[in-house]
Amino acid sequence: MNYNDTLNWMFSQLPMYQRQGKTAFKKDLTNSLALSKHLNFPEKKIKTIHVAGTNGKGSTSHMLASVLQEAGYKVGLYTSPHLKDFRERIKINGIEIKKNEVVDFIGNNQHFLLKNQLSFFEMTVGMAFNHFAKHHVDIAIIEVGLGGRLDSTNIITPVVSVITNIGYDHTQFLGETLPEIAFEKAGIIKSNTPVVVGEFQKEVFPVFEKIANEKCAPLYLASKLNVSNIQTDLKGTYQQNNLKTVVQTIKVLTNLGYKISKQNLKIGLLNVVNNTSLLGRWQILNEQPKVICDTGHNKEGLTYVLKQLQQENFNNLHIVFGVVNDKELKEILPMFPQKAIYYFCKPNIPRGLDAEELKNICKQFNLIGNVYNSVQDAYDSALKMANTNDLIFVGGSTFVVAEVV
Repeated sequence: MNYNDTLNWMFSQLPMYQRQGKTAFKKDLTNSLALSKHLNFPEKKIKTIHVAGTNGKGSTSHMLASVLQEAGYKVGLYTSPHLKDFRERIKINGIEIKKNEVVDFIGNNQHFLLKNQLSFFEMTVGMAFNHFAKHHVDIAIIEVGLGGRLDSTNIITPVVSVITNIGYDHTQFLGETLPEIAFEKAGIIKSNTPVVVGEFQKEVFPVFEKIANEKCAPLYLASKLNVSNIQTDLKGTYQQNNLKTVVQTIKVLTNLGYKISKQNLKIGLLNVVNNTSLLGRWQILNEQPKVICDTGHNKEGLTYVLKQLQQENFNNLHIVFGVVNDKELKEILPMFPQKAIYYFCKPNIPRGLDAEELKNICKQFNLIGNVYNSVQDAYDSALKMANTNDLIFVGGSTFVVAEVV
């Protein structure tokens, strides 16, 4: 198989949460442990940092990778989902895994993957661990896919665990209350391993304290830090919380013996996009009219994004908007501005919500606009309609952003 054949096989043959939703989720680490054994335990050959949370874990992971790269370390970075190309998920010092390495991994292990019915996510995690071990990284940043306790990545023993925050997302898997969700995220806390909690949330912090105490894991709260004198090239105002989380994690790593100077921290945070090729976080795509896209898609993430959107200067606001079909729209639609022109579209995945249906639901919240055949059609129409002093925002789903960046 060539690269495209390999991806088609991965995407079509095996369960994948991105495309299928709930039916692809497995509450079990059996397959991940079996694949690890089959690959001769690659995750045990590398140092790791484990990053979980409802929002900010992707940005936090990329920031940490950038800082460690500036400190001279060879850094693996595993994140999900990808925006444009599958290989974005697996990088070393910002360089994506090569196409032939993806093809070879699947080709060499296809019989095992089929026999054991591994999911898309399980095999991808195994591919990442194998890649990082093969190339002898000094440390790898591993972003949790979903939850924490039973996530496929949770077979590692990291040098530090990081939990950015807790919000209502994927409640059909993780629990209906914040403490229940926090319990799942806290599953990445390991015995005698420091854990950094990004934000203090009264309802869930006791969950982290209890589990950390039970596991003798030193707990650090990042929200106490003052980072007003520290800047990053990631422009969303919501990055301030992630910035604190990263600074606290770097402090912990320094205490563990990692050589990371203040200059490494400063330069690393100012060059996250250049060092890691991060896309879709308050990314400016055009200036006249100004076009901004952001992958924020749940209530907590959109709170920050929409607040910052209203702080921008513009004559008219145009919003290219699409979502997946399991999105809790009644939770997020009241947050969106009524004084905007909406361009409703369906992201090009099976889980995408029909644009006509989206329009009808949005109408109940006085969000008015037209339906378009695709994300690209919606975006092109917004560009034609907008004047130079207008603002276009593209969002609602990672998959909508992926089609325009």
